[in-house]
Amino acid sequence: MKMPRCSIGMFFGVSLSLGLLVMFMLIHASMAASEAEPTWLSALQEFWVVRLLLNFIAYGTVFIPAALIIRHLKNTKYNETAGPGCFPSVVRMCVFGSEQDKPSLEEAGRSIATSPVERTFWQNFLTLTFCFVGLQVSYLTWGVLQERIMKHAYGATEELPGEKFTNSQFLVFMNRILAFLLAVTTIMCTRQSRHTAPLYKYSYSSFSNIMSSWFQYEALKFVSFPTQVLAKASKIIPVMLMGKVVSKKSYQYYEYVTAAAISLGVSLFLLSRDPEGDKHSTTSTVTTTTGVFLMVGYMAFDSFTSNWQGELFTQYKMSSIQMMAGVNLFSCIFTGVSLLEQGGFFGAFVFMMKHPAFSIHVCILSLCSASGQLFIFYTISQFGPVTFTIMMTIRQGLAILLSCVIYHHAISLIGVAGIVVVFGSVFTRIYCNQRIKALKRAAAATQSNGTAKV
Repeated sequence: MKMPRCSIGMFFGVSLSLGLLVMFMLIHASMAASEAEPTWLSALQEFWVVRLLLNFIAYGTVFIPAALIIRHLKNTKYNETAGPGCFPSVVRMCVFGSEQDKPSLEEAGRSIATSPVERTFWQNFLTLTFCFVGLQVSYLTWGVLQERIMKHAYGATEELPGEKFTNSQFLVFMNRILAFLLAVTTIMCTRQSRHTAPLYKYSYSSFSNIMSSWFQYEALKFVSFPTQVLAKASKIIPVMLMGKVVSKKSYQYYEYVTAAAISLGVSLFLLSRDPEGDKHSTTSTVTTTTGVFLMVGYMAFDSFTSNWQGELFTQYKMSSIQMMAGVNLFSCIFTGVSLLEQGGFFGAFVFMMKHPAFSIHVCILSLCSASGQLFIFYTISQFGPVTFTIMMTIRQGLAILLSCVIYHHAISLIGVAGIVVVFGSVFTRIYCNQRIKALKRAAAATQSNGTAKV
């Protein structure tokens, strides 16, 4: 009897995944056993490329079996042949989703950002102040703690140098699990539109999201926080490139001009860095190159995340909170499995026991990350994406200033000029976007009035 091709593929894929898992666990066991007597094998784990490869292998033990199972269920048309029951319903929700009904006006209003409800001037002012303060406090605190955790040693004294926390993936896991719990709590306490998307489709943006966060944390080991913030401000460039690849978008000339100006500003800032004037910087060219490469990885994955999520919003009309819950669910699964396979939880908990201050910092970091996401969605729903973008641009400038004050980063006049060019370009881009939209609305209104007269 000939075995079906899909069954052969599933058998091969599961076998490959199990083989990767066994190999991965053997490598990790060898590294753990060699901690007392360091060898070349344990030294390899100090390189970020090796850690990245180990993470990919761990994610593969989840991705490969899941992809083969999903393919098998689709080939066998499980959603049409399975009967009622709890398990078939869960499978349908994960792989096929539910039937997409035409949303009501109420559901559509919750799914997309709408104009705010008519309020008085003081109500608008207080709401705007609440959003601004919430975003600034959440993300400025998050940025300061991020730099504290990744760039400074714990337990350092005049006699002892202390030790740094190096497990970036654990920080990603902590951020995502609290964000997931907050999103689920919000969904349970508020009315939401019907969810129709297959859950597995969140896994793509979830993977790119955890990878962008991992690259971001790793980059802080090699570049200063102001450099990282300025690089984030320039992520408009990879977002545009990814938009052309993923969504086939076209852009205006001013968008290319402002993107080029942002690149110029970032280049001025990077070339003006004075290692001798920066207390925490290094003079290694290799270190600087590694940091730039990691920031490029962050921006590439982050730009894919936003474009993929945009496609899901367009196709399935889910709410922002549903998106937040779905993405963070898979992020918890991927990072949790990887940490279990690598023994990352044990090492992180030992570090937390040795350094109680680190435990407090991680908890506050995760709380700020999760609350910041809620403030993002609330701000956009009340005032739209333009107001939100302006607030976040101000936040980036304040983050650079705060980091320089707290951690004594030195910036030359050329560096200041680069910062001004970057943020000036960002605000110019916002202004041009709004100006073009206003002209289009005016043209549409004129055309409508002309048609009505005829």
